[in-house]
Amino acid sequence: MLKIYNTLTRKTEEFETLEPNLVKMYICGVTVYNDAHVGHAMSALVFDIMRRYLEYRGYTVKHVMNYTDVDDKIINRAKQLNEDPLKLSQRYIEEYAKELVNLNVLPATSNPQVSKTMPLIIKFIEGLIQKEHAYPASNGDVYFRVTSDDDYGKLSARKIDDMQAGARIEVGEAKDHPMDFALWKTAKAGEISWDSPWGKGRPGWHIECSAMSLAELGEQIDIHGGGNDLIFPHHENEIAQSECYTGKPFSRYWVHNGMLQFGGEKMSKSLGNIVSIKEFLSKRSADVMRMLVLNGTYRAPLMFNDETLDSAEKNVERLKSTLKPASPSAKGLAADAASALASSSESAKANFGEAMDNDFNTAGAVAALFELSKAINTARDNAAAEAQLTSAQNTFRELSGVLGLKLEDKKGSSEKDAEVNTLIAERNEARKQKQWKRSDEIRDQLKEMGVAIEDSKDGTTWKWG
Repeated sequence: MLKIYNTLTRKTEEFETLEPNLVKMYICGVTVYNDAHVGHAMSALVFDIMRRYLEYRGYTVKHVMNYTDVDDKIINRAKQLNEDPLKLSQRYIEEYAKELVNLNVLPATSNPQVSKTMPLIIKFIEGLIQKEHAYPASNGDVYFRVTSDDDYGKLSARKIDDMQAGARIEVGEAKDHPMDFALWKTAKAGEISWDSPWGKGRPGWHIECSAMSLAELGEQIDIHGGGNDLIFPHHENEIAQSECYTGKPFSRYWVHNGMLQFGGEKMSKSLGNIVSIKEFLSKRSADVMRMLVLNGTYRAPLMFNDETLDSAEKNVERLKSTLKPASPSAKGLAADAASALASSSESAKANFGEAMDNDFNTAGAVAALFELSKAINTARDNAAAEAQLTSAQNTFRELSGVLGLKLEDKKGSSEKDAEVNTLIAERNEARKQKQWKRSDEIRDQLKEMGVAIEDSKDGTTWKWG
């Protein structure tokens, strides 16, 4: 039985869906005003891995990830660049979509955008006003009335009275209560705006996600996910407005990933310590970023530095070795050894499922992959024939695929491959003639080219490192 930690109840609970075999999952996406960074990649990978495992277990997953394309940050950035805010956000949406493909993240079932959900957002706000959960203020804004919701604060375990102690009403706001939050903001001069019953303006951040989730998945969903920095106020406010609007529980499970840490600090644009996804992928493979995430616990902070990345890269390379073919001269395993390999395959599969069923324990799942990898490599070293490796390697491919690992060797052009083969042949001849200095020079040259070589009794093999 799959169990998931639920932020709302602070318990690990058995996973049961609203509808049989269907998972309705809404993940808070990015606010598109600049290049996405590896912190965004971490969250995308966490929920991609969850989705892949749910599908592996037989669920159909309706996965919605939104794009926030109407926001103060976008407006300010567009002003700096003298660019139309919607054109700017669309450009970053297209770039992020490409980066998700490069990270081997499965495409979401749908990617709603705030700018395309405006009629429903306005209808949503009207409904909250009619039910007296919201009110138009004297300044043209519309606010949600937090005191109208007896459960306000349940996700973050905060009480309104405690929150009020540190809250204040900013200049220009016309709230009834310091904790009331904006559902609609009246337009300022020169800003992008939409017509509404309360005049020209644009929605507040929180109402946008509630409306997009309602539009794509209906009144109730199974999983709502995002970074743990969204628990308060964003997700807290989403619950309040959604449940006050529909009168029904919003999401059964609230799932939050920890933050990526860079030098002990959260990675963010405001701190100026970001590494863009584009920059990362120019230096390391997508599998390395995914392995970094898999090695950790999704709810905990994740350290991003050269040491953790080097470790992840070594793990990826170790796993790649599992898929090497048998030696052409292999004579085959004895019956008992072949049976042991089959047993190792079944054991790894069981351990993999047991780990993932325990709140997506990816570190345990990776350990199961390494168990199987060791068994396969040992069998190959003991002269397993290709046919004897095939079944175990297929299981390995299946399980690594569930985690989204591609485990592909880098590929060069045909010209580069030909150059490498020529150098390998020259090195083999040098070794044959005992010209060790020349042999070492060629080895170093190949290393600089990014080529990893391996010498064995059957000859020299190579791959792009």
